[in-house]
Amino acid sequence: MSKASKEAQKQLDRIVALGYPDVADMSAAAFRALARPLIDALKDSDLGENILLIPTHELVSPESLIARTSINRMAGFTTMPPRDVASFLPQDGFEPPEGPFYLVVDPHTGTAYVNREPDVARKLIDSDERMPLTLEEGLAIATQHPDWLVKKNGFNLLGSRSADGRVPSIWMSQNAPRLGSVWPTSRHTWLGNAYCQARRGISLFR
Repeated sequence: MSKASKEAQKQLDRIVALGYPDVADMSAAAFRALARPLIDALKDSDLGENILLIPTHELVSPESLIARTSINRMAGFTTMPPRDVASFLPQDGFEPPEGPFYLVVDPHTGTAYVNREPDVARKLIDSDERMPLTLEEGLAIATQHPDWLVKKNGFNLLGSRSADGRVPSIWMSQNAPRLGSVWPTSRHTWLGNAYCQARRGISLFR
């Protein structure tokens, strides 16, 4: 197995242990089977370990996922109602690849774009030939790498937006991960603007 396939398998094991199959309303075995083609396709990949395994919005709705994150046994939370969380949808050009699972390559919390208004940061990310992360991808960081919120920074997720223009954000609050939102013209000293280098679905490994 390659480093990428081992990392993807480890991340799958983690979200299964956190109850993602229950959110998807299926058995753990059925949930794992949906990820198997992508993980198998990584066996000869040279992607390395800096990847995120992402279940799509259609498979696992994001409303309850922040509560399945934790840091030092402090569970993540949000004060937004479920309908608000569900309103953050991927923007044009940042829709996930086809399939129940896909990969994010080289994710980062966006330290280089700390204290930048989302609209300004979006232009900088574009000019740097990077891709802003979506809500689902940010939740994957908080799930798989919660220490990044402590060691690096909280972050906006510019790849998703609600109908009223807000973008979702994840940061540390009360010693736990918190899911909230910001307006596109606001800036915060503790928030970067998260990005990745690529998204890859199963079709790109065939």
